Amino acid sequence: MHELGIVVHIVRTLEDVAQENSLTDIRKVTLQIGKVSGIEPDYLVDCWEYYKKKVPLLKYSTLDYEWIEAITICHNCQNTYSTIDYGRECPYCHSGNTVLLQGNECLIKEIAGE
Repeated sequence: MHELGIVVHIVRTLEDVAQENSLTDIRKVTLQIGKVSGIEPDYLVDCWEYYKKKVPLLKYSTLDYEWIEAITICHNCQNTYSTIDYGRECPYCHSGNTVLLQGNECLIKEIAGE
């Protein structure tokens, strides 16, 4: 379960942001999670609920998330397509010369605090 490691990394980033912006209480964090990132949102939220008890800054916080669609580009025909629907093979020219453009991310989109 790599979700706990992700939460630890996010918390460290939030602590840095809080210090830089004189925040003493973070109430809501919104993440953007790529659909092919391998992150299980339910596990991530469970890890958040466990870990936030150890960090006074996050004691009353909630964690929300939004999905980032997985999009792949074909280097042969330059078309983009849904990675989840078609995988690595381009549905237009059937080439395997493709690269994931987005959908593997885990980004902090928004932080609400005081």
